[in-house]
Amino acid sequence: MALFQSSSTSLFLLFNIALLSTLSLAADPTITFDFKLSYITVSPLGVPQKVIAVNGQFPGPLVNGTTNNNVVINVRNDLDENLLMTWPGIQMRRNSWQDGVLGTNCPIPPNWNWTYSFQLKDQIGSFFYYPSLNLQRASGGFGPFVINNREVIQIPFAQPDGDFVLLIGDWYTRNHSALRADLDSGKDLGMPDGVLINGKGPYRYNTTLVPDGLPYETINVDPGKTYRFRVHNVGTSTSLNFRIQGHNLLLVETEGHYTVQQNFSSFDIHVGQSCSFLVTMDQNATSDYYIVASARFVNESLWQKVTGVGILHYSNSKGSATGPLPEAPSDIYNQWSAMNQPKAIRQNTTASGARPNPQGSFHYGSINVTDTYILRSLPPSTIDGKLRATLNGISFVNPDTPIRLADLNQVKGSYKLDFPSEPLNRPLRRDTSVINATYKGFIEVILQNNDTKMQSFHMNGYSFFVAGMDWGIWSENSRGSYNKWDSISRCTIEVYPGGWTAVLASLDNVGIWNLRVENLDRWYLGQETYMKIINPDENGETEFPPPANALFCGALASKQKYVQKPFHKSLSRSLTYIMSS
Repeated sequence: MALFQSSSTSLFLLFNIALLSTLSLAADPTITFDFKLSYITVSPLGVPQKVIAVNGQFPGPLVNGTTNNNVVINVRNDLDENLLMTWPGIQMRRNSWQDGVLGTNCPIPPNWNWTYSFQLKDQIGSFFYYPSLNLQRASGGFGPFVINNREVIQIPFAQPDGDFVLLIGDWYTRNHSALRADLDSGKDLGMPDGVLINGKGPYRYNTTLVPDGLPYETINVDPGKTYRFRVHNVGTSTSLNFRIQGHNLLLVETEGHYTVQQNFSSFDIHVGQSCSFLVTMDQNATSDYYIVASARFVNESLWQKVTGVGILHYSNSKGSATGPLPEAPSDIYNQWSAMNQPKAIRQNTTASGARPNPQGSFHYGSINVTDTYILRSLPPSTIDGKLRATLNGISFVNPDTPIRLADLNQVKGSYKLDFPSEPLNRPLRRDTSVINATYKGFIEVILQNNDTKMQSFHMNGYSFFVAGMDWGIWSENSRGSYNKWDSISRCTIEVYPGGWTAVLASLDNVGIWNLRVENLDRWYLGQETYMKIINPDENGETEFPPPANALFCGALASKQKYVQKPFHKSLSRSLTYIMSS
């Protein structure tokens, strides 16, 4: 999937995204999109299956914006079940009403439209969107979301010759409804059936493991040029190792923040994470090269089929890619070595981000922590006869009435503001328990993974500083190992099984913000909570009011009026991007 780049003679599929530029009240341009979510049948792994498409496309179209753009996305739900779209990493400043998760929004019923409206306030970088309910992402509905720098802000590297998006992720030939039924019956999801790259199966690098005739992704390049690869793990629950045969990956950005530039031969991208690499086409063209995304932190000898393979094709290539794939890291049994890579990621403190001031001008290491929360995850357990996953012994139950909507309409008992700051010695339970966070506080969150699987955690509404990670049980002495100078700021971070990760965040964005595991099985089973961050002196200037089109449900369902808006393509100039095939 390429952005604004087409130098190859290969065939291309063109996709148009309606983009309307006007002036908003804030004098920032507005970009407008129509999204229709529906089912289509495709066979990425050779088995016909129903997937979730956006505007008939799988994966969905690019949302391409610029810092401070206002974004309007009209979503039509043509599925047979409720829908919410979420935009992880987009901070929705003062506007959690647009966040697209059940704690903040009532779902969009089948055959309804709902319009999201938010600003890309002071942000840049590479993200993706997806449906947030009931494992729907495991059937698709995802697509890339790019926020470009304003022209007045220089990027910290030469302008690339092209820009590619790679959406990688583990994939099941069972759809999300079947996966959900497995979890509801107490089963594990089991090994995925493969890995997709931009919705396509693997190139046939192995005649035993890969059936003949599968569509696969090809990236067309010219020798000597440098391209930006934005790589997103949109999968269900598997960490992936990404590599391009014979080429270095120069890491330059993770989820909206520029990094100290380092070369890697391969890079681990965990569920929900996004990374940008510069890749220079400096090899000879005797043949094409493999692009690989393979399962990581599993028994890789048993998980060989869980490998996605695409092709990097030089315009002067003399033949097809052949032979074995480039080897994955061999440190699977050396846990200390495996953790060195994420520890090596540093923020580029001299580069400008969305604003002219350097990213390192916020001296987080000298700020006093106001609250510490230790969040412990355990392997799923049976609670009230059902398999559930927990944080601090609580398996989250989504409220019937979204949290802030309940507040403003005096609905009592929708949730409890009593999430414990550390694990408690008490029976596991199901509850709607929320963190009472402090507005303008500086929170330390310790993610303690006592589960047996690698996990990724995401914080909506914020990016956080990854202060430290290690093996074992976190203690106050662990703070001595924190990076207090140039740790990377991002919104999704891995937590190794049997280890911990510590993050720091400045709580200046009011609203209700989801804190969750990104692994869909554990999320579905209840491994999440919310942070309630409210200005006690709110005067209408720090939090937006509910939108005029707010949906009502639960205790407020009687307030909902059915108004069906016509769904149509915006009459506007179109922005074209190219998916290579």
